[in-house]
Amino acid sequence: MARGDPRPAAGGGRAVTDDRKAQLAENLARVEERISAACARAGRARDEVTLIVVTKTYPASDVRLLAELGVHQVAENRDQEAAPKAAECADLPLTWHFVGQLQTNKVRSVAGYAGIVQSVDRARLVTALSREAVRAGRELGCLIQVALDAEAGERGERGGVAPDGVEALAEAVAGAQGLRLDGVMTVAPLAGPYAGRELAAFERLMEMSSDLRAAHPAATMVSAGMSADLEEAVAAGATHVRVGTAVLGDRPRLR
Repeated sequence: MARGDPRPAAGGGRAVTDDRKAQLAENLARVEERISAACARAGRARDEVTLIVVTKTYPASDVRLLAELGVHQVAENRDQEAAPKAAECADLPLTWHFVGQLQTNKVRSVAGYAGIVQSVDRARLVTALSREAVRAGRELGCLIQVALDAEAGERGERGGVAPDGVEALAEAVAGAQGLRLDGVMTVAPLAGPYAGRELAAFERLMEMSSDLRAAHPAATMVSAGMSADLEEAVAAGATHVRVGTAVLGDRPRLR
């Protein structure tokens, strides 16, 4: 379990900052050991897996410390928290991933700072992302979020398109101005046939990634696995893992 308080104490000066940086460094080292060991077991090279640190509920000061420790990929799931944090850290060499359910009225803001939106799950969102990416003069990477707990034609409880909708949505992204189809993402489902079967869920995602790459060879990114199940994701073949609490500590409760 990650060490350290959920947030660094207010004030306290350099000593508090140094303590927090030491905690983050220790936690990052442990996560690195886990990823490296999982790669070794799977017969994969360590550089095949990219760590994305999910910084939701943590302050911009932690993002700065992570950058000093060599982290370049960070993720957020709520625009109202992510937008000011990204602005405060605009001088850092970071790629921001948006990983939460995205409302269309937040797309203009997200398109201003996100490099990759991992939660694309409906055609209306593709249209909105394309419009705002073009307006901002940016190219947004997009992952199709797959809901392995969703019935055909439906969306998952935590967002995501059902497996039968992935192909059409991918075509929509690939044909949209300002957007780049990068691959697929999933969250291990809590219900349905894959509940409690993380490895099987991630292996199913890899099958879908293979099908997608047959039509879109550049869509190679597979984002799967979090603090509790990153080993299963690496074993299945994920290219990116999204880790929060194992790096930053237990999250404070949201009010």
